[in-house]
Amino acid sequence: MDIRQLQYLVALAREQHFTRAAEACGVTQPTLSGRIRQLEHELGVPIVLRGQRYIGLTTEGQHILKWAQRILEDCDSLRDDLSALSGAPEGRMVLGVIPSALPAVPPLTELLRKRFPKLTFSIRSQSSKEIERHLAEFAIDAGITYLDNEPIDISAAQTLYCERYRLIVRADHPLAGQESVSWAEAATHPLCALTPDMQNRRIIDRAFAKADCHPHPEIESNSVVNLCAYVQTAGLASVLPEALSRVIGEGAGIRAIPLVDPVVEHTIGVVALDREPMSPLVEALLEVAKAYPDRPDWVGQ
Repeated sequence: MDIRQLQYLVALAREQHFTRAAEACGVTQPTLSGRIRQLEHELGVPIVLRGQRYIGLTTEGQHILKWAQRILEDCDSLRDDLSALSGAPEGRMVLGVIPSALPAVPPLTELLRKRFPKLTFSIRSQSSKEIERHLAEFAIDAGITYLDNEPIDISAAQTLYCERYRLIVRADHPLAGQESVSWAEAATHPLCALTPDMQNRRIIDRAFAKADCHPHPEIESNSVVNLCAYVQTAGLASVLPEALSRVIGEGAGIRAIPLVDPVVEHTIGVVALDREPMSPLVEALLEVAKAYPDRPDWVGQ
């Protein structure tokens, strides 16, 4: 058994297709299939359910996949650790981030890049459930998600900031001139919102329920950009986190009005697998995250 065989297995489980997995690994499909068959022979158990196309993994294969993911993550952490000893670690850190927290990422990654200038990042917009799953699968190094709402149990965590909410409307909207808007008042106007699979949407739905109202958005989308387009072109209103509203700005005829009665707040933070030893780069990310609340200009207060 060698590392390459484990890489092929993880790629196959991820791509769920022999040819795509082979392309991702930079080898031919027969090479990938042959090495996985070799792994089955060496371990003495079937790993892949085979038919005319990829069907899935056997029960034994699922167990082997978990070990393969962990072993490959340990190899990456070993490289990070050795790189850190040089004083100038390099590599690519993969972060899963809930859409509402995407504006919080650049200040955080720049803090880490000041320590490690050769470090690069891959930022992936994901739901909180995807972040939890990808952490467990070692598909991402860390995540940025909610800490106090549907929390992730398998993680180490560090608070970043408090998320609050604003009603986003066009300048000619009936509520545009108000200094604040109640959730009940917002519910009486046509809305567009994130899809129900997003945790931010579930938070917003609960806030409306606390105000004893249950609006039905006219438009649902998993894209914040799409929601902003509906605000601008169709005159709909949308509830978005304050950090996102700051990125959108109040130019181009858009207003971001604080929502009250109730004032809803949730904690956003960095999460990572709580394991020993932890990757030195992940440890550094959690450490620099401690400085984040000291920079109130990064997020809305």
